[in-house]
Amino acid sequence: MTGRLKDRAALVVGGARGIGAAIAERFAQEGARLVLADVEEQAGEERARALNALFVRADVSQPDDAERAVELTVAQYGRIDILVQNAGIYPWTLIENISPEEWDRVFAVNMRGTFLVARAALSHMKAQKYGRMIFTSSITGPHVTSPGHGHYSATKAAINGFIRAAALEFAPYGITVNGIEPGNILTEGMKAHRSEAFIQQMASSIPLGRLGTPEDVANAFLFLASDEAAYITGTTIVVDGGQLLPEGGNIGINPD
Repeated sequence: MTGRLKDRAALVVGGARGIGAAIAERFAQEGARLVLADVEEQAGEERARALNALFVRADVSQPDDAERAVELTVAQYGRIDILVQNAGIYPWTLIENISPEEWDRVFAVNMRGTFLVARAALSHMKAQKYGRMIFTSSITGPHVTSPGHGHYSATKAAINGFIRAAALEFAPYGITVNGIEPGNILTEGMKAHRSEAFIQQMASSIPLGRLGTPEDVANAFLFLASDEAAYITGTTIVVDGGQLLPEGGNIGINPD
């Protein structure tokens, strides 16, 4: 703990569990003053209490909820320095079976939510002439994909496009806009919905030999939120243990 975010006011959307919870914890360790927003009230309130933070129930696909989360942060701390939008959903459905309603819901949470919460925070950050916006993207969509993730892949590719456009528009106000592209991260959700065999198979395809942890991703968010990243905007950082690197399936070598 070095106080890299000392007294910075941060809103972490999707902060109740998994990667979002790890981001919130890492920010708190570095001195940030936090508001957590999520649709999961019990988990979010418990996480907020543990971190001496505030919690607000918010579905950021809804404009009023996105604005309420930002306004609570500003009301409590007088400003909003860091915005993290980590909320996302990823149902598994083949394209031929995706209903228009499911397609729209995935875009509403993942992409519309990104736009709405960024728009809500923008006026405050412009007035401050300072801000860090960081969005959770993915290697799925911008780089790779798999059957059943057509809508999810499309939203994450769209988020990367939004990051670049927002970075250009917001730069004159001292606001940086960046993203993190996690690979396969061993979250509570993956443990609950994927078999041990699947997890082991995925780990075997990663050059570093393991799935990532939420803390691995949180450390990258911390860097982009800190003053060390003051000259970085409009880009994304891949956190995947080298998963994207192999040309083929066999990555086995003998380092001895």
